[in-house]
Formats: sequence, C-alpha cells, structure tokens
Amino acid sequence: MEQFERASLGAYFQRVAAEFAPAERPASFLITHLLSERPSFVQAVARQTALRAVLPKPKSIDAGARREVERSVQCDPLSRDTFENPELTVDYFEARAAGHTVVLLDVGGYFAPTLDALCDRFSGRILGVVEDTENGHKRYAECDKLPCPVVSVARSPLKDPEDFLVGQSVVFSAEALMRSRSDILHGRPALVIGFGKLGSSIARLLHAKGVQVTVYDIDPVRRTQALSQGFTVARDRAAALNGAGLVLCATGSVSLRGEDFPRLRNGAYVATVTSSEDELDLDSLPSIYQRTPAGEHVTRYQTTGHYFYLLNGGNAVNFLHGASVGPFIYLVQAEILAGVRMLARGDLGPGMHEVAASDRTIVAATWLNYFNR
Repeated sequence: MEQFERASLGAYFQRVAAEFAPAERPASFLITHLLSERPSFVQAVARQTALRAVLPKPKSIDAGARREVERSVQCDPLSRDTFENPELTVDYFEARAAGHTVVLLDVGGYFAPTLDALCDRFSGRILGVVEDTENGHKRYAECDKLPCPVVSVARSPLKDPEDFLVGQSVVFSAEALMRSRSDILHGRPALVIGFGKLGSSIARLLHAKGVQVTVYDIDPVRRTQALSQGFTVARDRAAALNGAGLVLCATGSVSLRGEDFPRLRNGAYVATVTSSEDELDLDSLPSIYQRTPAGEHVTRYQTTGHYFYLLNGGNAVNFLHGASVGPFIYLVQAEILAGVRMLARGDLGPGMHEVAASDRTIVAATWLNYFNR
C-alpha cells in the first residue's frame, strides 16, 4: 500500500471511529484476518475501545502486519479448542480483562461454544459480540438461548460487495493452482456446494468463464434461486460429487464428510472459501488415503483406484493470493465499529441484532467520500 493510500485509510478510520465513539469506552478482544491492510482497522478498534488482545486467524497472518500491530497491542494465539473449553475461556478473559466490561469482535463464531459460561462466570461483564461472517452468524443463531446480544454484520447490504469479490478471488486462486499443474478449468465440470452470497458469486464467474456449473444447497429456496439463474441444480448430491472435476465448498459449515471423498471422480480438485476445520471433515477421511505433495499448495489424496487433489490444505484458497477485495472491505469494518457502539450502550437484550439502517447510511456516505474520488 502506498504511503498516501495508507494515510487516506487512516483518516477514514479515524473519522469512522469518531462518528461511532461510545459514551463509555469498553474493553475489547478482536479476532481478525491479520492481512497487510488490517493495522488501520486494528488502530480504529483501539481508539474506540480499550483493546486487550488481537487474536489473528492462524491461516491468514501477514508477518509485517503482525509486527506493526504488536508494537501497541498484545497478539495472542487463536484456537477453537481454547474457546470450546469453559475453564480455559474464563481463565483467558480473567487474565486479560478481569472486572471490565468487554465487547467481543468475532470472525467465525469462535466465542459461541462457551459464551454462556463466559457471561455467567467472568468477573466483569460481557456486553456482547459483533460477528462478521455467515459461518459465525449461524453458530450464534443456533445457540439455544443467547446470554447476551450478538450484532451480526454478516447479512448486511454493505457486505455484498465484499462477498461478491471474495467469490471472484476464490475462482482466481483455484484456477491459478490448477494451471500450476498444467490443468485448466475448461472441460472440467464444477460443483458449487452452497448457493449463498459467496457460492452464487463463484458459480456466476465460473459460468462466465465457460465452465459447466452444477449447484447443490440443502436449502430448497436457494436451489430454486440457482435454477432460475440458469444453473443445473443437483437433486442427488452423491451423483453430483461423482461427476464434478472441481468442487468448491461455500457453505460455512461442513460440506464434505469422510464418506463423501470416495465419491469424488478421479483427479477432481477440492477448494474451500473458509478454514478446513469448518468446511471439510478431513479427520474422518478413510485412513487408507495417502497424502503426497502434488505441487505448491496442492495435496494428492490417493488410495487404490482413487485419487483427488486438495487445494491449500483445505483452507480458504483465496488467501494464497492476498484475498484482496480492495477498499470495499472497509465498509464492513466500519459497520463493525458501529456495532461496537450499539453494544457499548448496554441497552440491547440477548439475541441476534443488526446495525441500524441509518448507521449503515453514515458508513456508506463516509466511505464514498474517501474512496470514490
């Protein structure tokens, strides 16, 4: 990023942080993809709150960004195992923010499994969670009874540009890895599992590239949407897997289980839009499969008479090439800051919430002022 671009980004976030400054400044914990442009957002969170720790997503850490953030904020390791254990979760928060009011900024529902215990046993007060992703939205929404408010930006209209561009970057990275092995997209039928905002973006770009695309989604409404847009919709998921030469998983939950992998046709490529622990049940893959490198970021899984290729170890394939969606990501990050102010007021009840439309309008107008010159 050029110096003037960094300065403009810093000014943008300073304006947003001032616009959504809470009356009382809570402590916070931030889970984030620590990519090269992310320090400006981290600094905005630190202006708005007393930022106690940044927990970078382990598969998306830029070394330079981490060094910059660590000059002023503690960076702690992130693991789902930690936040699935009530004792470890409570101990961690006591060590970092005992007795304080706290806002949690999440990407992927990490805090969901132990949120009850944290709200009940933490010596301070959990004001709530701001969740960024569809995967995380689902994790919180599926809780029997949320103990605190969760403000989700996952389904915000301000996230639509990001979701569209992430889908494009997924296709770019999958094609780049295939071409590194002298394979191409064309002539290889594709199966897109999940027809949400990311899946539909992936399907449309593949179709525009002349690829035959089949869609599978467990939601009948989304299947009708895919059909209306001209895609083949699989009635039989097993048969769809068997015929696909490229499988792109975009559900935000488990797309492929152990019994699904043997159904893949020989030589099929598998890629995901999120981490392998969320999208693929690789642990239940039959142990008879041997894993061997088949190129940079390509792993061949082989057993007698059957083989397929897994891209980037099953993790989000687009992060191999920067996962950049340009300045559109700053729309969502600003909305996250608006969500923090909502929680800091302390008047939201437990349950799922969205940022007010009026606040989204402020975010969009501010963004346009800085990035549509």
